[in-house]
Amino acid sequence: MGIFDDLLKEAGGKAQNGVSLTVGKTAQGYPAVTIAFDALPASLDELKACPLSDLKLPYGTAALTVAALNRWEEDRAGTHAMVNYLRGPRPMSPFEEQFIRDRLSGKMYVIRSYFAGTSPQNNYAPTLPYRVTFFEDPYTWQNEGYCRLNCISSGADSPRQILLRKKESTGEWFLWENYLLPDIRIPAEADPWA
Repeated sequence: MGIFDDLLKEAGGKAQNGVSLTVGKTAQGYPAVTIAFDALPASLDELKACPLSDLKLPYGTAALTVAALNRWEEDRAGTHAMVNYLRGPRPMSPFEEQFIRDRLSGKMYVIRSYFAGTSPQNNYAPTLPYRVTFFEDPYTWQNEGYCRLNCISSGADSPRQILLRKKESTGEWFLWENYLLPDIRIPAEADPWA
């Protein structure tokens, strides 16, 4: 992991094209990376212009996944194109596209809940810039060529995961599995008991 550590150290705190990366640690001492976006990419071209789009950091691919899925309500086809780019040689199947539709239709707050500043009480309104933090645990590097990162949803009681797979020939980290879309607490505005 020396190369990975060097890349994180080099990128830490630098803002490029409206994106910055901050390296830290969890309370348990595991690496954590916060990525901030001044604006979320609205198209595949904008995503490709992002400094993280080289997909050399698993944290970057994970953050771009959250950013791309946040555009789903405005542009489903564009979101699918961005997610397929992040998946590399393994595009989404019609079933996977349907799964995203089922999980986000009328519930865009689910994916917004990963941004800093959100809560059920503020209807999952993120603070700006958009900041998402991913962190490691003992199982992150359990399988060679795969990286499982954790992310906190402000509407859930436990972290959610995203699984990335490394393409050895290029060193790119691609989205392999997305476990970010389970139901969470509903926003206060939709809660009749709030």
